[in-house]
Amino acid sequence: MSSPAPPPKSLTVRDAAAQLGVTPRTLKYYEELGIVVPVRSEGRYRLYEPADLERLARVLRMRSLGFSLTTITEMLRQPMEAPAEGGRPRLSNASLKSLRETLGAQLATLDARVAQVRRELKEAAALQAQLRRDLDYVERRLAGEPVEEALAQRRAERPVS
Repeated sequence: MSSPAPPPKSLTVRDAAAQLGVTPRTLKYYEELGIVVPVRSEGRYRLYEPADLERLARVLRMRSLGFSLTTITEMLRQPMEAPAEGGRPRLSNASLKSLRETLGAQLATLDARVAQVRRELKEAAALQAQLRRDLDYVERRLAGEPVEEALAQRRAERPVS
């Protein structure tokens, strides 16, 4: 006769944070957002169950992929459909539609940010080229090149606008 399996081991905030590679404050913040609700010991210490750690690992993966905490929280709060025989719970159609709106809004925000960064990079590259020309001129002058020759070289290197 086999003995029943021992209950899964719970981890303290410090141990859970170490296992997940985050700070204890991060776990407490995720709790404040309602992403995870750890059980409490008799002494009121937070204890994280294996299911909590799986959920937190999923959140951290989503964060590393660029999902906002708002979107993650929204996704995790969506009602699930009952699983089919042997399957996993799935998001309902209503949940998927709500999630589509949330993700669409976040994607639009990211698209705008990407466009802004591209404009900034183009401006930075133009300034970088100008500073290189300025530095080249200064170095030529310091090397003893006459002003007229250095200016002529600089004019020849100026990009056509």
